[in-house]
Amino acid sequence: MKLFLRLVPFSFFFLLATGFGPANLAGDAVIALQPETLPFTPTGYYIESVQDKRQQREAFASLIIRPDKPTVPVDLDGGTGPAIYKYISRSLKQNRSLRPIVLRITVGNLTETAGPKGMINGRLNLSLAFDVKREDEQLSLVTYQGNARYQRPPGQTQVIEKVIRQSVNEGLRFLNNFINKESDNVPVLASKISVTFNNITTRTPASSDTVFYDPARPLTWDDFRAIPPTTSRYAAQIMPGVAYEGHSDVEKGSIDVKLKLKVFMLKSQSWVKAIGHNDYALNHEQRHFDIARLAMEDFRKRVNPDSLSLNDYNSNIQYQYIEMYRALSLRQQQYDDETAHGINQGVQARWNNRLDSELRTFGLK
Repeated sequence: MKLFLRLVPFSFFFLLATGFGPANLAGDAVIALQPETLPFTPTGYYIESVQDKRQQREAFASLIIRPDKPTVPVDLDGGTGPAIYKYISRSLKQNRSLRPIVLRITVGNLTETAGPKGMINGRLNLSLAFDVKREDEQLSLVTYQGNARYQRPPGQTQVIEKVIRQSVNEGLRFLNNFINKESDNVPVLASKISVTFNNITTRTPASSDTVFYDPARPLTWDDFRAIPPTTSRYAAQIMPGVAYEGHSDVEKGSIDVKLKLKVFMLKSQSWVKAIGHNDYALNHEQRHFDIARLAMEDFRKRVNPDSLSLNDYNSNIQYQYIEMYRALSLRQQQYDDETAHGINQGVQARWNNRLDSELRTFGLK
């Protein structure tokens, strides 16, 4: 399942009036984000950490401190990642019993340029990626992009901190709204998993090459359509197969995996010689089909919520299928070896009883 990703642009414009007093950004200045109480409280998450993932880890801002001088690099107080995490920790209520979210800063820079009539133009680019921490993995959830512009007179720098702070706030607001709206429908936010099985027993037309396993429809010799190889010393051969297909839905915070289980035989690859055209030989081939059906019951038991990871349930299911298929191949070989391909009637009878007992356990007999 693909992870859910959404990109929402946001922009705003500030015009700083000349009545604001100057802020001290001279010398070894830094931009200190001032904490504030945000007007929303997370109910399903908290910000566990902030990671600075910008391609260039340079100072966050390039500012015009003096109009007659080049721009100078000015960083957030403590560095970009730590400064934004400190601001969030002091401004947003954090309940660490909730779902952990990692904030990645992928783009973050503020650049000032000289504007008309001695004014200074500023432009902020800020891109935030929010990831879910689940089962010790970091899964991409949603991204936010904020762009802001402002204009200020020389010496008045309060707007710089305000623009950065408000852009971070909008990113947090976007995350909060997204989780409140989508938490029940997004796979990476799911906290539970369930599995629903459906056995395919479709009665195929006589013209079809596929016969699906159906307890109410045993095999007949008419299902064996291939031409017997002249070099084989055996009287008959069935070609059974096992497969599954599925998809998953997310509802109310739970991933529901729906699997269709298929046990079938192919007429075009199954054959019988005239010498083997009897009920005893047909029973032997039917038991190969039964063994395949029982293997799928084992697969069904293997695939349960306790065996599946929320993050990688597809791989878990594939692994259990491979394990089932390996065991099925070994049991089919064991069946033929012990019965001598049906020649040993006493052993064949014991296998018949054993398989009938197992089939009854699953309501298949």
